[in-house]
Amino acid sequence: MPVREAVVVLITAPPALAPTLARSLVEARLAACVAITPIRSIYRWEGAIQDDEEQQLVLKTSRDRVDAIQAHVREHHSYEVPEVLVLPVLEGSPAYLKWIADQT
Repeated sequence: MPVREAVVVLITAPPALAPTLARSLVEARLAACVAITPIRSIYRWEGAIQDDEEQQLVLKTSRDRVDAIQAHVREHHSYEVPEVLVLPVLEGSPAYLKWIADQT
């Protein structure tokens, strides 16, 4: 059976929401793994410059799970416009890529 195409999905979230969102994505088998990193985001929102502490969720998942991830984020995220960026995985350890496919 061929290994499904792996992708990395980036999502930012407030620190209070990030662990719960990450766990729910893994429990739903939408991500094999979610790494959480503290970040500081400076961005323009509603005409003003914002400066916020956030957390970056880095999901390792399969390409065919992206639509379900976006629906899950829309349902569970507190932001009006949550970040969901999908990055292709060009190469990787075959065993790790298979593990991602098996978990999602």
